[in-house]
Amino acid sequence: MPDLPAPHDARWMALALSLGARGLGRVWPNPAVGCVLVRGARVVGRGWTAPGGRPHAEVVALRQAGALAHGACAYVSLEPCNHTGQTGPCAQALIDAGVARVVVACTDPDPRVAGGGIDRMRAAGIEVVTGVRAAEAERAHAGFFSRVRSGRPMVTLKMATSLDGRIATASGESQWITGPEARRRVHSMRARHDAVMIGAGTARADDPALTVRGFGEVPQPVRVVVSRRLGVPVASGLGRTAQQVPVWLIHGPDAPETARVAWRDAGARLIEGTLEDGGQLDVAAALQALGAAGLTRVFCEGGGALAASLLAADLVDDLAVFSGGLVIGAEGTPSVGAMGVAGLTEAPRFALERVEGIGPDALGLWTRRRD
Repeated sequence: MPDLPAPHDARWMALALSLGARGLGRVWPNPAVGCVLVRGARVVGRGWTAPGGRPHAEVVALRQAGALAHGACAYVSLEPCNHTGQTGPCAQALIDAGVARVVVACTDPDPRVAGGGIDRMRAAGIEVVTGVRAAEAERAHAGFFSRVRSGRPMVTLKMATSLDGRIATASGESQWITGPEARRRVHSMRARHDAVMIGAGTARADDPALTVRGFGEVPQPVRVVVSRRLGVPVASGLGRTAQQVPVWLIHGPDAPETARVAWRDAGARLIEGTLEDGGQLDVAAALQALGAAGLTRVFCEGGGALAASLLAADLVDDLAVFSGGLVIGAEGTPSVGAMGVAGLTEAPRFALERVEGIGPDALGLWTRRRD
């Protein structure tokens, strides 16, 4: 008979998941895991994956608990690892500490783990319960799972639009469609992603910093620009700060060598992509390259052209749509460029998760539908 969850397991797993969320945007290519060690009704150790991915959450919690880990119950938001990398396997660390019971939210699809951590602990005589708050854990680890399963990071497409779906006036004016509360929320969302991505048009038109501001000293996301010909001036804000905050440029094979040299000298990382038949950069291949580089969560703030490319290729996992209370009209710039959708059956569809009021604006959070 399989081990069954106890009535309080969901409560402690909720805490483990909330702890793990503290690592989002800071631990790639590793998952952001949380761990809680409990004896009776007392928390004796807690931890989450440290910046850079090491040490793992279980190790942090075990160090905090010390001898009190013996006989405790461990709540872990992802199956403890079963392989030796820069450190030993966490499954073995739990065994060595004398933990009596381990509750796991969901298994790890990484082939190096994939149930092996659970098997190892059970073979050592530890009671292991799985599937507690599994759906929430799948959501929490969506970026890591996407990279493991499909080779690419998960993509959140953010748009700030007028009520009629415009992102700028006919003259290109776009600052500001939404208010300061919405802009602060965008910064907090950037902080929970490994990278922020835009297209060359947005880089040239807005010269954005793409950094997290207003939250003190926090790790900054990688700033990714998709630019086939590297047509973004090196003298831009991105170029001037590439030594301080990473800038990665995805370009085509026909990008001029002079531009490549200039951006490398500025401190940027160049990733050569492939072209589709129409001459545009292949965004699916670009995301595969980002996944190969370790990214698990990408926050796309690009303009209509990049948004259309990602949506048309079915590469958008989540949508974050900020709606400002103004109407611009048909002459304004649409939030999404041409996609060639001839019928509604061809249109990508999303399911609404929730709507929030953000100051005078609204935020709609949507997730991709697979039905």
